[in-house]
Amino acid sequence: MITDLWYKNAIVYCLSVESFMDANGDGVGDFRGLMRRLDYLHGLGVTAVWLMPFQTSPGRDDGYDVADYYSVDPRYGTLGDFVEFTHAAHQRGMRVLIDLVVNHTSNQHPWFQSARSDPNSPYRDWYVWSKKKPKNANEGMVFPGVQKTTWTYDKKAGAYYFHRFYDFQPDLNTANPDVQAEILRIMGFWLQLGVSGFRMDAVPFVIAEKGADIVGPPTEHFDMLRTFREFLQWRRGDAIILAEANILPEDDMKYFGADGDRMHMMFNFQVNQSLFYALASSDTRPLAKALKATRPDYATAQWGLFLRNHDELDLGRLAPEQRQTVFDAFGPDASMQLYDRGIRRRLAPMLQGDRRRLELAYSLLLSLPGTPVLRYGDEIGMGDDLALPERQCARTPMQWSNEPQGGFSPNPKTFLPAIDAGAYGFEQVNVAEQCRDPGSLLNWMERMIRMRQETQEIGWGDVEIMDVGHKSVLALRYTWRNNTVLFLHNFHAEGQVVEFRLEPPAGEPDRLVNVLSDDHSEANAEGRHVITLEPYGYRWFRVGGLDYAYRRSER
Repeated sequence: MITDLWYKNAIVYCLSVESFMDANGDGVGDFRGLMRRLDYLHGLGVTAVWLMPFQTSPGRDDGYDVADYYSVDPRYGTLGDFVEFTHAAHQRGMRVLIDLVVNHTSNQHPWFQSARSDPNSPYRDWYVWSKKKPKNANEGMVFPGVQKTTWTYDKKAGAYYFHRFYDFQPDLNTANPDVQAEILRIMGFWLQLGVSGFRMDAVPFVIAEKGADIVGPPTEHFDMLRTFREFLQWRRGDAIILAEANILPEDDMKYFGADGDRMHMMFNFQVNQSLFYALASSDTRPLAKALKATRPDYATAQWGLFLRNHDELDLGRLAPEQRQTVFDAFGPDASMQLYDRGIRRRLAPMLQGDRRRLELAYSLLLSLPGTPVLRYGDEIGMGDDLALPERQCARTPMQWSNEPQGGFSPNPKTFLPAIDAGAYGFEQVNVAEQCRDPGSLLNWMERMIRMRQETQEIGWGDVEIMDVGHKSVLALRYTWRNNTVLFLHNFHAEGQVVEFRLEPPAGEPDRLVNVLSDDHSEANAEGRHVITLEPYGYRWFRVGGLDYAYRRSER
């Protein structure tokens, strides 16, 4: 069993090498550029950098169509540059996580080229084939409205191949023992180069049974997840897997493992979708329900929490009327929506640049039970370019300054155009300007991240959802090692007054110390706390006081 639970209080920052910083002037980000910005990430408080795919790829799906798992795409540098990057990150106390995309490969991968060229190829059974087009070929697409089928005919192979995603991404036959062994080799290779773990892409599809004869929901092979985890424990005891698995709460423990022997972490899609419903409706009750439904049953399990990521905001788990409420609030135009289920905008435009609501959302992210995962550029309130297709609208170059291309590259022709106009153009929204402004979103984020790291009760403690009498206010209380912290968030556009009673340890003051300001609270004569929350207001309290909390933790 893993003993180093570093991920319980990590601050994870997700970025694409391609879009972060260009050092050689070709218009594409690279590892040398990323190394130049490591001090920026360290100063922000980041403890783990999650890299989106950077291996050799035709680039038709932002690198998720991998053509060589043991390489770095030449556009981004070399394996030597990667090792220098991991070394530099470790020097600053930061770990490195990378995407592990093993549900499918690119159709340009040598494995697939061999498989399609010869029915006797050793790689033929590494993919999923059918002589006839299956009857359900027009069902189960991941990208409805863009993707038309899950089975495509290959003339050279003389057969149909299965692809849950785009037709240029044939699925690997992950039930094949040889494929499973190769996945372990891929993991072992990157562990040796300094990686501390993997964000595993599309986990439910990786472990699902695949084939033309499957009728109904496919069987899921959870023993595969145990194999992955055991391998990590043998090779590097503190390495982890963060699973992308948009599943129902009743299936959570199947992925974590009843004995904590499968995934270390998973993204909490249920909480994410309910959170956006709360932001849209001012009703926190579904969010509270989701938090209760997704409470892990053992100490080593941890949720990865996020607001926006590199994909669309998937609303598929919400009830139809709830989904429509979120669409109406944050993506009313068809150009803002994607795949009949989600919104493709970045967070700041969704919240109309309202600083109060942005602070509310990030305060909540940093105080919910789990590990916060930040998306590059969101710390400065970057916007999106809806003129770009599908998910590319939220994958534009990082905005470092008001120089051309936002300081991302001296080359005027970048991989995607930098946002150069409107309220979110790089002249208005960039790192350099916000570094100089004490009241900027960036400097606020840095202070909040520091406070999150000092408030370890969130990562380790037991959480209680308190009833404060208002459906628009979420109250979370954590207890750990005789310390208690309390968080209040008002989702309403109007101020709210909440009253509640605390039960501090015997002999200690019934007092709430605000760790973000001097707005403290003493219990009244009736033994109740009365807190006034401004519109979209939030509070971070320690129960009893800072000196009291630190004394208790040392006992």
